[in-house]
Amino acid sequence: MTFQIPLSPFDGGGTFTVLNPSNGQAIGSVALADLAATDAAIERAHAAFPAWRAIAPGERARLLRSFAAAVDAHIDELTALEVIGSGHTIGNARWEAGNVRDVLNYYSAAPERHFGRQIPVAGGVDITFHEPLGVVGIIVPWNFPMPIAGWGFGPALAAGNTVVLKPAELTPLTALRLGELARDAGIPEGVFTVIPGKGSVVGERFVTHPLVRKVCFTGSTDVGKGIMRGCADQVKKLTLELGGKNANVVFEDADLEKAAASAPGAGLDNAGQDCCARSRILVQASVYDRFLELLQPAVEAFRVTDPSSPDAEMGPLISAKQRDSVLAGIADADVAYRGQTVEDSGGFWMPPTVVMPRSAADPVWSQELFGPVLAVMPFTDEADAIAKANDTEYGLSGSIFTRDLGRALRVARGVESGNLSVNSHSSVRYWTPFGGFKQSGLGRELGPDAPDSFSEVKNVFISTDD
Repeated sequence: MTFQIPLSPFDGGGTFTVLNPSNGQAIGSVALADLAATDAAIERAHAAFPAWRAIAPGERARLLRSFAAAVDAHIDELTALEVIGSGHTIGNARWEAGNVRDVLNYYSAAPERHFGRQIPVAGGVDITFHEPLGVVGIIVPWNFPMPIAGWGFGPALAAGNTVVLKPAELTPLTALRLGELARDAGIPEGVFTVIPGKGSVVGERFVTHPLVRKVCFTGSTDVGKGIMRGCADQVKKLTLELGGKNANVVFEDADLEKAAASAPGAGLDNAGQDCCARSRILVQASVYDRFLELLQPAVEAFRVTDPSSPDAEMGPLISAKQRDSVLAGIADADVAYRGQTVEDSGGFWMPPTVVMPRSAADPVWSQELFGPVLAVMPFTDEADAIAKANDTEYGLSGSIFTRDLGRALRVARGVESGNLSVNSHSSVRYWTPFGGFKQSGLGRELGPDAPDSFSEVKNVFISTDD
């Protein structure tokens, strides 16, 4: 796979050197936008908005399909950029690039199907319209740079908005390339702009600039709270997808071999740098010891290797800072066993680690470490499982393993989480809604209703009286 480092059209905010997480070596520098460049990009997006919203629905749909086709034609290039720039395994990176394509194709149907309603009233006709908001600012994290960007800009563009997108400083490469592909596909100038820069400059300006009518943020809960406070000043619309400390609940009647074999992938994918990671494993006490026996070989066999290798299941963490933070979080933990890792590469590697919490207050059980750490704890019955799963400020995702359908439904209804899977670890499908309870976020992304969150409902009454 070949690629070129995409260039940033902005400057004034210094540069950022992008490192390859696998070996710690520099792969290129990206120019960052300053406040003036950010304001200019927002103003261009605002200027482009009237023409974009006025485009016939079928033509907007065609342009989105053209954008999707451009992404599809460059899947290999985008995959290679994500492998080297983010340390993602080649299998994950290819899925992520394909997800952008699929999201664009899915929402290309929305312009022609973003229906209003006719509501029965006396004395006339009442109809509703979905009106686009204007400029939408999207702030993307470093853990899944491509798909999370697409989850925002796909439905936002389909609903008739213009978009300014800030990638994370650590992982700007694929976002910049997507911006180039959008222009190549015919998306008009100013409609979709990628602005690399510091969060304290570009991201903060999305919050404070009055021409930005909505902010979409994915990242830490603490930063999300600050953005929410800032948006309140202008009563600015907001979608937040924040942290998670998700439970994988295994009952005694479950297929234990399947549950144990799938647990590493559910918690260690992307080196555990996933808000949906099932990092807390709850196992019914009667099968707890047996589950631990089955889990150990699955963790030790989890393939941690060069992410460009086709058989890689886990790559490095994103940075030395992130790796050191995770290691500090388990410094005092009771470690049951560890898996493979890569030694002496200069990269940001860490072995998968299974820990045994001393109590529900143990930081390894209660805090989102955002690394390849699985914590395992027993529970007694359904009520105890639900209570332990809910004993967190988060509520994003989770899994339930049982052969009893009634139990599965009872527990699913009891767990305070936005996305749950039974006998599975699926969290994300672009055609179903995604989002969290409690401090895991605000609003929903994806699914058929996502364009609604990028529009206002306008009600129009037409009198039929003489």
